[in-house]
Amino acid sequence: MDLLEFIAAEATGDLFPWAAQVRAAERFGLTLGRVEETALTHGLMPARYQRNRQTISVERQLHLFRSRAVIIGSGGLGGYLVEELARLGVGNLVVVDPDIFEEHNLNRQILSSPALLGRSKSAVAAERVAEINPAVTITPLQVAFSRENGREILTRADVVLDGLDSITTRLELVDLCRELSIPLVHGAIGGWYGQIASQLPGDDISPSLFGSWSEPRGIETRLGNPSFTPAVVASLQVAEACKILLGEGESLRNRMIFVNLLDMEFDEVLLEPAPAAVGE
Repeated sequence: MDLLEFIAAEATGDLFPWAAQVRAAERFGLTLGRVEETALTHGLMPARYQRNRQTISVERQLHLFRSRAVIIGSGGLGGYLVEELARLGVGNLVVVDPDIFEEHNLNRQILSSPALLGRSKSAVAAERVAEINPAVTITPLQVAFSRENGREILTRADVVLDGLDSITTRLELVDLCRELSIPLVHGAIGGWYGQIASQLPGDDISPSLFGSWSEPRGIETRLGNPSFTPAVVASLQVAEACKILLGEGESLRNRMIFVNLLDMEFDEVLLEPAPAAVGE
C-alpha cells in the first residue's frame, strides 16, 4: 500500500483525520506537512480544517498550505498573527523577532506566560506552532529586521505581515516590500485604537502611515496596549493576508481602516496612491 492508497483508505468521506495523518507520516517516514499536501492534492480535506471548507475550498486550502508568510515581530500583534496563520493552514511561516519575553508582555502577548519569561519570542512561536499545527513549517529568526538583512529574510515570501513597534523599521519594511513587489499587510496599535492597511505590488503606503508623528516608536509608548486591541487588529491582518493569498474579496488597497474600540467605531480613509518613481 502506497501513501495515496493509505490516505484514501483512512479517509472518512472527503475528510482525512489527524490520527491517520500522524500514522501515515510514521509509516512512510514523511513529514506531517508532506502527508497533508498529498491529501489536499487529491481532493481530501484534513479534518482539522473541516470548519474552513464552507469558506475555503480544498483547492484553496492547498494554496494556503503552499504559501509562505513572513511575520516581522512576534509580540502583541505578531503572536496572534502566528497563532491564526498556523490554525488557518498557511504552510510556511517565517517569524522574525530579536527579543525575549519580559513581564510587561504578559498582559497582551498571547505567546507569553510567566514560565516563558526570558525565552526568545521567535523560538516560543516555533514551539507553539509545533504544538497546534505540526504540519506547518516554521522558521524562527531571533534577529532584528533591517534593510541590510531584509532581502534575505523576505526571500520567497508570498505575503508579509507587520507586527513591529518601531516606526523607523516599519518604514524600512514598507520600502523593501515595495522594491521586491511583495504584498504587505500593515497593522499598528495603541490603547483602544489600531489601524490596518495593505500595500500591494506597485503601491507605496509609507506617506500615509504615521502622518506628523515624529517619535521613533508608535503611540503605544504613551497609551500602552490592553489585551484585546492586538487580538482585533491582528485578526483583521490575517483576514487581509488570506484574501491576498487566495486572490479573493476586496483588499484594503488604497484605503486604511482605523479601529476605535473605546467608541466601537471603524472608520475607512481612502489613501491617495503615491506617484510612481521615475522609471517604474
